[in-house]
Amino acid sequence: MAKLSAPQELAGIAPKLVEVSNDVLFADVWERPELSPRDRSLVTVSVLAALYRTEQLPFHLGKALENGLSVQELSEAITHLAFYAGWPNAMTAITQLKKIADESSA
Repeated sequence: MAKLSAPQELAGIAPKLVEVSNDVLFADVWERPELSPRDRSLVTVSVLAALYRTEQLPFHLGKALENGLSVQELSEAITHLAFYAGWPNAMTAITQLKKIADESSA
């Protein structure tokens, strides 16, 4: 898995946020062995979709594909969460997944 990091362009306005994102979230939490990167990606995508976090979702959908999830698996997870997190959230997430899948196959 490629090393995750917070967007460095944010360091000028929020250096501590970038620092703790990199040091705690990405260098520690994402690296813990109790869940695989694939499973962490599935959890992350599900939560971001459920909470309608549309700015972070495209990056993490791409990362989920890199971490071994298939488009079909992500589609199934999004379909499943539609009934728990809301139809609009799922439709937005599936639209973003389609865009990423189309771009990667082009």
